[in-house]
Amino acid sequence: MAAVEFDDSAWDDIEVPAHWVLQGRPEWGQPIYTNVSYPFPMDAPHVPDDNPTGDYRVTFELSDEMLDHQLYLRFDGVESVAIASLNGTRVGVVRGSRLAQELDITSEARPGRNVLHVRVHQWSAATYLENQDQWWLPGIFRAVTLISRPEHGIEDVWLRADYDTVAERGRLLPEVRATESAFPITVRLEELGVEQTFASSREVGPIDVGPVEPWSADVPRLYRAEVTNAVETLDLRVGFRRVEIVGHEWRVNGRKLRLRGVNKHEYDPDHGRVFDREQTREAMLLMKRSNINAIRTSHYPPHPEFFDLADELGFWVINEGDLETHGFVYDNWVGNPSDDPLWRDSYLDRVERQFERDKNHPCIVSWSLGNESGSGENLAAMAAWLKARDPERPVHYESDYEGRYSDIVSRMYSTLEQLRAMSAGLGQNDIATPGRTAKLAQRPMILCEYLHAMGNGAGAVADYEELFDTLPQWHGGFVWEWRDHGLRTSTQNGQEFYGYGGDFGEELHDGSFVCDGMVLSDFTPTPMLTEYAAVVTPIKLRVKDGRLEVDNRRHAGDTADLRFRWRDELDGREVASGKLDVPPVPAGEQRTVPLPGFTRPDQGELWRTFECVSARDEPWAVAGHVVSSTQQLLQDNPTPLGRAAVGETPDLVEGAWVLGDARFDAVSGDLIQLGSVQMAGPHLELFRAPTENDSLSAFPSYVDAEPSTHPNGGKPAPSWDEQWRQVGLDRLHRRVISVTAGPGLLTVRHRYAPAAISQAVTVELTWSLGEEGLRMSATAVPSENWPGTWARIGLRFDLPAGLTQAAWFGTGPSDNYADSAIAARVGRYESAIEDLITQYAVPQESGHRGGMRELRLPELGLEMRAFKAGGERPGFTLRAHSVPEVAEARHPHELPPSKATYLWLDVQQQGLGSRSCGPDVRPEYMLRPRMAQWALEFRTGEPRPSL
Repeated sequence: MAAVEFDDSAWDDIEVPAHWVLQGRPEWGQPIYTNVSYPFPMDAPHVPDDNPTGDYRVTFELSDEMLDHQLYLRFDGVESVAIASLNGTRVGVVRGSRLAQELDITSEARPGRNVLHVRVHQWSAATYLENQDQWWLPGIFRAVTLISRPEHGIEDVWLRADYDTVAERGRLLPEVRATESAFPITVRLEELGVEQTFASSREVGPIDVGPVEPWSADVPRLYRAEVTNAVETLDLRVGFRRVEIVGHEWRVNGRKLRLRGVNKHEYDPDHGRVFDREQTREAMLLMKRSNINAIRTSHYPPHPEFFDLADELGFWVINEGDLETHGFVYDNWVGNPSDDPLWRDSYLDRVERQFERDKNHPCIVSWSLGNESGSGENLAAMAAWLKARDPERPVHYESDYEGRYSDIVSRMYSTLEQLRAMSAGLGQNDIATPGRTAKLAQRPMILCEYLHAMGNGAGAVADYEELFDTLPQWHGGFVWEWRDHGLRTSTQNGQEFYGYGGDFGEELHDGSFVCDGMVLSDFTPTPMLTEYAAVVTPIKLRVKDGRLEVDNRRHAGDTADLRFRWRDELDGREVASGKLDVPPVPAGEQRTVPLPGFTRPDQGELWRTFECVSARDEPWAVAGHVVSSTQQLLQDNPTPLGRAAVGETPDLVEGAWVLGDARFDAVSGDLIQLGSVQMAGPHLELFRAPTENDSLSAFPSYVDAEPSTHPNGGKPAPSWDEQWRQVGLDRLHRRVISVTAGPGLLTVRHRYAPAAISQAVTVELTWSLGEEGLRMSATAVPSENWPGTWARIGLRFDLPAGLTQAAWFGTGPSDNYADSAIAARVGRYESAIEDLITQYAVPQESGHRGGMRELRLPELGLEMRAFKAGGERPGFTLRAHSVPEVAEARHPHELPPSKATYLWLDVQQQGLGSRSCGPDVRPEYMLRPRMAQWALEFRTGEPRPSL
């Protein structure tokens, strides 16, 4: 008893649940981020002696009445092992960080004051099974609960709720675990008028509940069920649905699944994996608004309340086991626990605890054994256990490349060519053994990870969507991943930022690879989420032959909850609008409706926008939320640039050429002032601040490879950042060829070339006066034999620092690039300049908006109009930092004070791709060295402080 009754008043206090390394106490240790590597020597099952350990003590009171019951301590989540003692007696060891475990403390509990001691070690043998590409965060991070169980209570219930798709009736197949003394037991569904009493365990059997509404992610219909006996009542929510695999189709309620999914870790920037129900609900509501209907719980079972929310809101869920041994890949999987009989019981224990905790949730349509743990007999044993325990729901495991024990063919980051080859049963995927792909083509297929959303990207969402829509085996995929995992921290001078690997003094880390989500750490949606929502919308709108085609690709539910509207905009300004009468379209069907006519204007761009919006408030969105949209160009007859006004030859005044109210440097020909606006430029730029897809090179490249002949993604090559820097795109040198004044014109010719190579680009600028302002016509002509690609071909203007507002007529509202432009709509937009740029964890290229027609900077009284030149218009980017400044910074707070507002007018930028962890930019989206043209008109007026 002395070990219990000692003075702990000098101990520190900590909230539970919490991670001790996130308490702002450096002496308690720091978080560690690794993707694949173990942060200690691989010596399984042993761990280092230097093992961070936390001792927890808490007292609680028990009444005499409670001691008449069976008492359990439930641990829902501890990383990684906990040794629990009550009143000085050990009551159990808790293993499996993301799994629940209950310890029987009945014999150790006593009336009055009880002392619970829990010793938590960060590293244990179990850590070798928990290497899941996330922060290593020790501590008790889920609730610890005292459970009092009545004598003769109901130990466990599984209400399997089947749905007969032909008869449209529901059937319960109850499984009750209880002693015979707990009977009779009654199952009741009051809403359906169902009540069935079982006098003994031998009588427990199926219950026909009659006609029901089935549960689906689109229509998540739940019924309240009670399972009761003389001493207790259990409340459950039941969703009737049937999950099955028929040939190469994975079906729910008789219809093929279509997964528009994301991978989701548990994460909070302040509290790590501590669960917050409201925060999780808000995240899932944003998913619903973004047309996401499926979640893979990467790479462990989440907090149990997550499944309650998924049942209620409607998501297809792959529930993944608490298993990953990825670090063994570095030794070619030698010693991998997945194929070692000594670890078999640990593997089976994990899958059993996962299943038994979560089995009642209708949202779960597949069990996943885990992630990136190689292959082996222990995984096969897990699958066999699941198939025996739950014959209905299929087993998923990506690394079962041969399909020996899983039911779904699952791949990561496959190319489009690999998807086609797998669907055709061709052996072009080098993962499976020869000939095996033909057999696997008879099964359903998914991409459990694709479109690596690290920084600005990924691109090619629409290309994958097209194949998911057309290849019969493919059921969709799960973007990696939902949210960046930066941890809120601050510099020594108190400047807050979101830290990633290496920001906490780790010995070993994987940098910003932990920030790879469609939502930033602070919960700001990125442009990729906007793009993904636009692409994967289940309500597809197309204009064909003067009619609007509405294609309802929901799994269930017609379009009666939606309204369809249109508006016409002439040069971005609304001139007409209305509603479309679209009768409800059943799920899986199409309908076309006629379109209203329009009056053709004499001149201008006339665009018609169609939107499908929610007709009423929904749990996940307010009425008017846009579910889907498309645009139709009705007329493209913009005002031409016209002929330049006849003017005098520019004058050379005080070292500057003067043309109207514009001044040009006499030597370089740069525009240095327009009206009262000080500026500098334009300067040719071929480099961009590298995106993280530009910066990483683990995947092959298409720079010197055709996809048709290299279906696995191209050939090894340095990253785009390395290639561009090697050529010297980041350090162009300029030589003035000539500055020539003529009647009404100033012609400037520059040569841009990197050091050490002979390739160059000649830029010719012709300045003239138009009827409404200064005009610029420009061409950029490259010499022969430029290698590789360029990041951009653009002209940069340096404007005064401190500008805050911009308005434009062009594409928006979000970023758009060559392989990420489905969400872009032509219109008029306005924004704070800082909001044009996404504050990624690592500063990088951001903010390009293609197809600029007009750009207005009210604080300067400056307006620019862009006209088609060579059939193209430039896009624009505005930000407060130059390319070198952005490229050098590793965090947003490292950007220096702004010296100017930089404006890029890019005729083209290279696409984004997914090469940080996936396929490269496809050739059709690459920027090969090319000629470019610009035609612009600049107007000045009275500056205004804001829009």
